[in-house]
This record gives sequence, structure tokens and C-alpha cells, in this order.
Amino acid sequence: MSDTYVQNAASGISDKQFKRLSAFIEKELGIKMPDTKRVMLESRLQKRLRVLKMQSYDEYIDRVFSGDDAELIHMIDVVTTNKTDFFREPDHFDLLTSRLLPEALERTGSRGTLSVWSAGCATGEEPYTLAMVLEEFRLSNPGFDYRIVASDISTRALDTAISAIYHSDRVVPVPPSYKKKYLLRSRDPANPEVRIKKELRDKVDFLRLNFMDERFPFDGKFDVIFCRNVIIYFDRTTQERILGTMCRYLKPGGNLILGHSETLTGMSLPLRGLAPTVYERL
Repeated sequence: MSDTYVQNAASGISDKQFKRLSAFIEKELGIKMPDTKRVMLESRLQKRLRVLKMQSYDEYIDRVFSGDDAELIHMIDVVTTNKTDFFREPDHFDLLTSRLLPEALERTGSRGTLSVWSAGCATGEEPYTLAMVLEEFRLSNPGFDYRIVASDISTRALDTAISAIYHSDRVVPVPPSYKKKYLLRSRDPANPEVRIKKELRDKVDFLRLNFMDERFPFDGKFDVIFCRNVIIYFDRTTQERILGTMCRYLKPGGNLILGHSETLTGMSLPLRGLAPTVYERL
């Protein structure tokens, strides 16, 4: 590593550099990048500068702005937050089993296939939780079937999700009976990792998706959309636009489920509330 790189990295991102990057990130990704995130952005980008052996933030910014799609994807991975857990906000899954799935079954018929979208799936814990819950429902309702689409903008997060391999600490929230049914342990007792069983992995299709796109790459519509703890990263106008686009891909009578810290108050959307942060498409 050159002395020049050390000197430039130590000086940090200048006001001008931060404004260029934050404006670009908000335009391309819709993610708010206030000054409070400056230190975070700086520390994360330092790692990319080291990998690329670049000597300044200006050199890196010029590369991203030049249309280098590969590096843009790396930068997206750097700036996005992929915090998630198995069975996070568990009352949503309880409501899904006790009310939403039976109602959806009535709409689709006893032999219908339920379509679910996990939007902003991060490293896959949410769609695999959904797969466990839906599989349990399927076993109790002959003829019922389901498919899950899971999307995220981060290729790094999606790689983890597709591999379906997690440290045993990550699966602590999974009920013991589900662990026995749906998780595979290594033959090596010293290996702390587990993997989601193939029958569940096969039920989930992963894809990369940017919420800022005007259209999403779906042919049909969904019965249920989970978009939890995602829109908090966008400003209010962008939130309403994203959710409005999602509603176009939600069947009438279908359900949109947000995170507990998120609200639709003041938004003009074709939805009505069913329970806290749970909505029905009109």
C-alpha cells in the first residue's frame, strides 16, 4: 500500500466528495444518506479503496460515475444494510398462519398456489422463515402449494441467501421442531454451520431488484408481499412511490406486511389496515 494512499485515506472524505456520493446514492438507490452516515460510508469505502489499490476517494468516485456497473454493484453492497433474523417480528407469522393463509386459501381454492414476495430479503432469513411456515400449512392442507420470490439489491446478501448456509447462532429463533425438520447439520461436529433443506430451498427464487426501478420483473401478481424494515431507509415521497409500485403487483384482497416501525399514514395507496402494519389490497 502506497504512502499516498495512507495519507489520502487518513484525511477522510471531503465535503464535496460526500455530497457527490450521497446525491448519487439517493438518486440511484433512493437511500437517504444524511451527514450522520458519513463516517459509516467513509469506513466502508476504505475497504474498497484497499481492494482496488486506489490512492484517493476522487479516483474511486470517478470510476463509479464513469459507468463501471461491476463497481457500482460493489458500492451498493457497501452502503446497504442487511440486518435480518429468522422469525423476526414473529406475530406476523402467527397472523399469517391463523388468518391470512386460510383467507387466501378461500380466494385461491383448495388447490391454489400461493405466491409470496419477500421484498428486501437481505441474507435470506425472512424467505426461509416463510418457507417453513408455508410448508407447515401445506402439510395440514392437502392440495395447497406455494412459491416464494425473494429480492434484494445487494448481490453479496443474495449470495448468502442462495447458499442457505448459516451459523448456528443465527437459527436460535427457529422453533426446535422446525430445526429438526428443515435444517441440515454438518457431519463434522466441530462445524457450527447449518443449511436449509433442499425442499425449502427449491421453493424460493432469488433475484436482484432495485426498488427505484419504475417496473419490477414480475409477470403475475402476489397474494402476499412482505416488505418489512425496508422503506425506513427512504424519504417519504420515495416510500409512497415504491409502495404504490408494489401495489400494482399485489392481487385484490392480497396482503402487504410492513415492519413494526413503518407506517402508511398520510399516503394515498389502495390499501386498508387489517392489523398493525398489515394491509389488504383494495
